Amino acid sequence: MKHKKQVGLAPGTLVYTGPERDHDVQLRLIDFRGTHFEEHPVEPADDVESVVLREDTTTWLDISGIHDMDLVAGIGDRLDLHKLVLEDIVHPTQRPKLEAYDDESLFIVVRMLSVGNGFAAGLPNTAPHILSEQISIILTRTGVISFQELPADVFEPVRQRLRLGKGIIREQGADYLAYALLDTIVDHYFHVIEYIGDEIDALEAEILARPSTEALARINRYKREVLSLRKSIWPLREVLGGLDRSDSGLITERTKMYLRDVYDHTIQVVDMLETYRDLLAGLTDLYMSTVSLKMNEVMQVLTIVGSIFIPLTFVAGIYGMNFEVMPELQWEYGYFAAWGLMVTLALGMLLFFKRRKWI
Repeated sequence: MKHKKQVGLAPGTLVYTGPERDHDVQLRLIDFRGTHFEEHPVEPADDVESVVLREDTTTWLDISGIHDMDLVAGIGDRLDLHKLVLEDIVHPTQRPKLEAYDDESLFIVVRMLSVGNGFAAGLPNTAPHILSEQISIILTRTGVISFQELPADVFEPVRQRLRLGKGIIREQGADYLAYALLDTIVDHYFHVIEYIGDEIDALEAEILARPSTEALARINRYKREVLSLRKSIWPLREVLGGLDRSDSGLITERTKMYLRDVYDHTIQVVDMLETYRDLLAGLTDLYMSTVSLKMNEVMQVLTIVGSIFIPLTFVAGIYGMNFEVMPELQWEYGYFAAWGLMVTLALGMLLFFKRRKWI
């Protein structure tokens, strides 16, 4: 169940409008710089006041759970976040976007996509389903703050790189960390695209073998999901392009080069979605054509059977007429001759149909 935003509220009023959530909010705080690395959870009830974006390190504060208004408001007050930013964070239906605030922070909204079971998506079954949640990222000069709707995420590889010191992520600043989060989200889009592609292939094989109304329902479902994915991913091009063109000083030229690579990956995902949308439209046509072909085959069989029995019925009808004076009625072999005539007619018509390649 989703909460609706009340009309007439003042700008910056925090009202959570997402679905009901009952999980505990999780906060993770990571500080790193070169060989230095610290990671520890933050207890929402007690230690919010201890959250600090340090000047001598790069800090990543990751919050999983935006349904706790008091916590979100407390973090906003503690880190001096703009009220409009907090309002957008607790409205998890935002379009992907990029906003700058006083050249001191960038606010980024993207969609995290993954394939999970139906229970995670609020469905009454465990069938695979595409899950989508809003990710809000705030980039400052010394750190990154990320807000997620659910505890599970795709950021664990980034945490592992930080823990193990792999690559150059510890040597870079907050802008590179924000890039790493965006890159991980976009890379995960390819897993979702691969899942849709496999489902389309399976649907095509099923339709060719035995079309059914269930297959048609799945086609329509994937059409809706591809459309939803397109709405989630298409605006991300503008976000990445805006980051590349940003002159706020929060993003270095080196990081912009990496962001352009993420932009290219986004274009690839969008192109694949367009291809899958066309394939799904083709599957609908294939379903209709296959159903029509099956129907034609049934009608052909019924027509052939009817065509064979029409002359037989004619012969039987003639010899079933109640006339006393009628040729062959008193003939000793009349019954067998009638049967022979009907069998000959049936075989002759079957041979005629076969030569015409109607059967």
